[in-house]
Amino acid sequence: MIERQTGSPHLLSSGWLQFFRHVKSLYAAALGIEILCIAAAEIGENLGLHLFGFNLVGIPIAYAMGYALAGFTTFATILGRCDHGRIDSCCSVLEQGTGITSNLKMTFRNFAVGTTRITRLHKQRNLKHILKTSGYILVTAESACILTAEAVDLIFYQYSILLAVPLALLAGAFTVVVPEAYRKMNAAKSNQ
Repeated sequence: MIERQTGSPHLLSSGWLQFFRHVKSLYAAALGIEILCIAAAEIGENLGLHLFGFNLVGIPIAYAMGYALAGFTTFATILGRCDHGRIDSCCSVLEQGTGITSNLKMTFRNFAVGTTRITRLHKQRNLKHILKTSGYILVTAESACILTAEAVDLIFYQYSILLAVPLALLAGAFTVVVPEAYRKMNAAKSNQ
């Protein structure tokens, strides 16, 4: 107990190690949600540009369509993840399984399950919390993703496509994972 109060280097490194373990365990599911979100945003934006044209009216409508479709995929994924309306924390949607491949598959499966549950949405007990979680993930992940992609585009101009997409996915998923990993680390400390 005395070591904990004095902040010994062993416990400090142990805390960081625990934090990065949580990040590693949550990252694949966040990456799956981000991949779905970005794909939906691209589909919505391209569809909007095709339907309304590349002009002063068509561009904002296309972005709104992309953001709305990204919001739908995030909501459906979280709806598919929640078990009978129960989600423990804001980002507990990320706590799924072990391994990158299984987490990615589970995230896509949750999206499919969530789309089938939409018809029974009125029976969902915790709908307000699910909407709040969806909005949080959408706003934080998409904002980080878009800002990263745009910054890379400005810095590297013509060569940006090689860096913008992977860095945007990394940043978008990381913004969702870090607060949850920090919360888990603090919860583990308080349990000790």
